[in-house]
Amino acid sequence: MAGRERMASMDAAWLQMEEPANLMMITAVLWFDGAVELERLRAVVRERLVERYPRFRQCVVPGPLGAPHWEDAPDFELEEHLSTLRVPESAGRAGLEALVGDWLGVPLDRSRPLWHIHLVRGAPGGDVLLARLHHCISDGIALARVLLSLTEPVDAGAVPEAEARDEGSDAQLPSEVERPPRAPGWMRFARGARSALRKGAEMVREPILAGDLVREGAKGAAALGKLLVLPPDPRSPLRGPLSPRKLAAWSEPIELERVKAVGRTLGGTVNDVLLTTVTGALRRYLATRDAPLEDVHALVPVNLRPLDVPVPRELGNRFGVVFLRLPVHLPEPRRRLREVAKRMEQLKRSPEAVVTFGLLELLGRTPAALERAVVDVMGTKASLVATNVPGPRQPVSLAGSRLRGLTFWVPQAGHVGLGVSLFSYSGQVTVGVASDASRVPDPGAIVAAFQEELDSLATLAP
Repeated sequence: MAGRERMASMDAAWLQMEEPANLMMITAVLWFDGAVELERLRAVVRERLVERYPRFRQCVVPGPLGAPHWEDAPDFELEEHLSTLRVPESAGRAGLEALVGDWLGVPLDRSRPLWHIHLVRGAPGGDVLLARLHHCISDGIALARVLLSLTEPVDAGAVPEAEARDEGSDAQLPSEVERPPRAPGWMRFARGARSALRKGAEMVREPILAGDLVREGAKGAAALGKLLVLPPDPRSPLRGPLSPRKLAAWSEPIELERVKAVGRTLGGTVNDVLLTTVTGALRRYLATRDAPLEDVHALVPVNLRPLDVPVPRELGNRFGVVFLRLPVHLPEPRRRLREVAKRMEQLKRSPEAVVTFGLLELLGRTPAALERAVVDVMGTKASLVATNVPGPRQPVSLAGSRLRGLTFWVPQAGHVGLGVSLFSYSGQVTVGVASDASRVPDPGAIVAAFQEELDSLATLAP
């Protein structure tokens, strides 16, 4: 049939992973100065999203033997994917966060292309876009770039596409490694990893995976062995059964210069400072819940495609994950910073991301029940998903309205109930928290703890 193609196994893995209490959606919230003109927005979305990327006008259908395929939607209507909502002005910021949290728990309609953009009226300060896109379409970094490609520079020198790093900073977790190995399956990853990462190591300045990476298959085997024997994270309020109800909260934008100043004073990179602040915020939050102050692992997505070339028209998922152990047990902030830097340095030389990419690709070829079982086991080894997405250095606008800020979440796979996102844009960083109501019923408390922890770090002497 014309317009039908088999879904890549990595993309199918994310489609099969979805459950009612654990939706595999990527969610972005963008807020603007003043109103966004609907007709102008509709024209931009049609031209730069729907007409440019075929996945946004294709449905998922079962193929031979049940394998999922992409097929052109015969009755595609943009109006079914771009709608307006209203939040009462009296509800303020809390009302907007509640609205976003409600939609985090609503699945996308599988009879249509798997995305939806809501234009939210009545929010304080201006209109808001709430974008929900299924992970089977593409990974978070690529979709962030796709959404930002809808924007235009406010100033002549601005760059609308997501940048690899802020000027003079390293405020990012994803690594800009070239391309993942072509050979399917983790057992064949070593040869492809060497060629895939050789050029990437030259491109990357301060990623999670820098320097000489996979030089021998033995390193990959050791990384796989480490993942398999990694014990489950300790029991805490962050882990346990999930519910369909989700919650969201985010901070006011934080000046990136504040983060840089802390790094200069205490001797750490911007990335180290941000991760140390997240660690301290979790320590503060767990203390309020009378929970043990033990180290927890964060699942950190690692980009495996270059950021210096356009996102391919077919999109798709090209990333792995690493397990970063956050030193929650350390009471002294300077020691936490040093330990975060040390553990990050170890991950920079680890092939874990390539191993997990191959594993996810392999799981996409297995029955959904087996995939969920494996993902659930891996999910017990982490308590949260942490992402740091680099955005434009300079201000941008969308459909004529200036973008003030944004936050962005990837799904919490493996029954993980907490996601912490850091998004840098125009010299500022926003921290966003998405949570399962059964695990973290007050995500705003973690946002507040992040801000308190950053204030505390800023008062420390060198």
